[in-house]
Amino acid sequence: MSTNTLTIPTQRVAQSRISELDFNNMEFGKTFADHMLVADYKDGAWQTPQILPYGDMTLSPATSALHYGQAIFEGMKAYRNNANGDILLFRPLDNFRRFNISAARMCMPELPEDLFMQGMEQLLRLDADWVPPVPGSALYLRPFMFATDAFIGVRPSNTYRFIIFSCPVGAYYNKPIKAAIEPEFARAAEGGTGFAKTAGNYGAALMPSRNMQERGFQQLIWTDAREHKYIEEAGTMNVMFVIDGKLVTPAVSSTILNGVTRNSVLTVARDMGYPVEERKVAVDEVIEAHKAGKLQEAFGVGTAATVAQILTIHYNGTDYELPPVEEREISNRIAVELEKIRTGQLPDTHGWIYKIAR
Repeated sequence: MSTNTLTIPTQRVAQSRISELDFNNMEFGKTFADHMLVADYKDGAWQTPQILPYGDMTLSPATSALHYGQAIFEGMKAYRNNANGDILLFRPLDNFRRFNISAARMCMPELPEDLFMQGMEQLLRLDADWVPPVPGSALYLRPFMFATDAFIGVRPSNTYRFIIFSCPVGAYYNKPIKAAIEPEFARAAEGGTGFAKTAGNYGAALMPSRNMQERGFQQLIWTDAREHKYIEEAGTMNVMFVIDGKLVTPAVSSTILNGVTRNSVLTVARDMGYPVEERKVAVDEVIEAHKAGKLQEAFGVGTAATVAQILTIHYNGTDYELPPVEEREISNRIAVELEKIRTGQLPDTHGWIYKIAR
């Protein structure tokens, strides 16, 4: 599917920077495409969007978002079909809907669908050459919004800025990771903002995540805030386990992000005939399954990470080593299937692909 593109006022860069990019050597999140979409909200309405050269902004020291945390974002990817050159977005309307769920929770104005979708389409048409042709790579898209009132006072802002920029990326994790179950700190509590993609959720996670990284673990697996008894999600992704042949993952709740990749993985797993369980997953259940030889796979799923294999799970001073990645049937099959759907190599039977009009 596609949509008619609005004519958004555009200021092109004088000289593209794409010649500086090595598609075979891309560090995640450090190189940015030429342009960005910008739209401001004021006087109770979204103003005319524009596309500008990617660059710095000038902000007041009193900018509301810097003091009171009204900031949300999404993560998306555009892929290249190398057979015909088409640029494909994967499930963008699901990201759009989740963006507005986050906006509502953070007392921010919701975005019109045409601003989000048609603005993104025109941006991608302009920067189409930045979508990598290298297998396993993509153009990562970052839509975000933040409060812009120059005001010191605890209240929702009256003005906001919405931006989409992009960066070409390879794999977020280039090898299987070691993860540690967090026994003390919490990512989210019931009644909070855990289900929203708000900046504060990630800020609160930085210190415990750094503590574990200093001990050699790339990811934390968060547990519930009340008892630290049940697994919730990992730092940058939802988490899944294969226990005795069943794909098991924590059910979505007010403290767990409803991941688009999560839903896609579960859908593909069901299509393939694998049993899937979405429910509470106790830490003890995972550890006991490992001890009994029934924990066959563990992996994270997310837009940035896609399918990230977990090689080791650390808990209470013990490292629990999982079977070799090459022996993992379910996650490996799903990862290949999703990559082929996203890049147009397999039919899109679920209506997930959004083709950018040329």
